[in-house]
Amino acid sequence: MQNRVPLKAVQAFEAAARLSSFALAADELFVTPSAVSHQIKLLEDQFGVQLFHRVHRAVVLTDSGRRYAEEVSAAFARIDMATRELGRTAKSDILTVHSTPSFATQWLMPRLARFSSLNPDVDVRLNASTEVADLVAQAVDIDIRYGLRRLPPAGTMVLTFPPETIVPLCAPALLEGDNPICSPEDLAHHTLIHSEVCLVSWRDWMRQHRKVKLDIARGLRFDRSFMAISAAVDGLGVCLESLLLAQRELDSGRLVAPFGLDGPKVQGYTFNLLKSRAELPKIRSFQDWLFDELEREGG
Repeated sequence: MQNRVPLKAVQAFEAAARLSSFALAADELFVTPSAVSHQIKLLEDQFGVQLFHRVHRAVVLTDSGRRYAEEVSAAFARIDMATRELGRTAKSDILTVHSTPSFATQWLMPRLARFSSLNPDVDVRLNASTEVADLVAQAVDIDIRYGLRRLPPAGTMVLTFPPETIVPLCAPALLEGDNPICSPEDLAHHTLIHSEVCLVSWRDWMRQHRKVKLDIARGLRFDRSFMAISAAVDGLGVCLESLLLAQRELDSGRLVAPFGLDGPKVQGYTFNLLKSRAELPKIRSFQDWLFDELEREGG
């Protein structure tokens, strides 16, 4: 027996069962009542089951018809819901980006409007934490990580950011006053701000400036770069941070680099994605845009 039935017959049955009328079903489907009756008769003949009692001009579901109507109605409701959702989401792709908090706050968020203007059909969902994202289990498209690189899981592509420069940064007010910062030795009179996740520490900086003696055991300590940068903007001391992360504060004049923009370079950030998804348009567009931005600002 052929179990596959024409969709028109199922539609006619669902409408007639819901409206308890072949005539009303016909009006809804823009066909004649006889066409509805014919489609339902096809179902009944194919399966050898009576679906309706014909009582004078009314129709009443049989027990078999009622059970079938419950399943068919539920299926049509799911189709309707899926269609509504498709109408809401089909106009855009959602790109899920996971990032370290400092890169998300200091670099990515201020620039997302540029990406959106170039890619109006892509909506970005940005998640930030220090945890390593599972690109498979967590449905994350891109993971931007910082720090020492471990062996990536199989199937993962890792792209390295351009090197970033680490230099002392402070509020402009610290260049004036009773103890103005004019040379590295002057840092001895100011509070050091330690960014504990930065790959270059004040101890590393002192190795390159052997004549400078600083009490690196003292000072303010933060486990997020954006907090160290914020503390420096507020005039709480001098931080040793990345020009990549502090570019906005430098451009606005809220921070200055008292000893210039030359300093040790590190490759701290990586762009991680699944090889199997690398050529998806939304991922490729974001990758190309991000590295173009990094190159433009670095150049």
